[in-house]
Amino acid sequence: MNTEPTAGPVRFDTKIAVLLREDLEPWQRLNVTAFLVSGLGTAVPEVIGEPYEDADEVSYLPMFRQPVLVFEGTKETLTAAHGRALSRALPRAVFTSDLFGTGNDRDNRAAVRAVATADLDLVGLAVHGPRNAVDKVLKGARMHP
Repeated sequence: MNTEPTAGPVRFDTKIAVLLREDLEPWQRLNVTAFLVSGLGTAVPEVIGEPYEDADEVSYLPMFRQPVLVFEGTKETLTAAHGRALSRALPRAVFTSDLFGTGNDRDNRAAVRAVATADLDLVGLAVHGPRNAVDKVLKGARMHP
């Protein structure tokens, strides 16, 4: 039985956002989003809520304590957002086009390491931080349909 008090809507002072390149196939959008947000949960543990439990006391893993907003934009929008995330030193995860051709974590990390920051062919970016800072990073992006 839920014993948590009910209250008005919760407004978070931080934001979790994923920015996807607009030319991705639907399966790629889902795959990239899943990979990107997994990085934030490990690097920013305060974004993870408490474990879940159903009425039969079956336990479930904890998830993010706040919504993940998904945006899309052009390759140029993604590159600019990446630069702004770096300049603001926000926790971030990247997914490059090279990662579609790899099949494991070791090769993924090697593919990113092989390319200079300015030359990364970004297809996705996840960021977490104060709402206004994340909003500035996402300038020019639009909500994913």
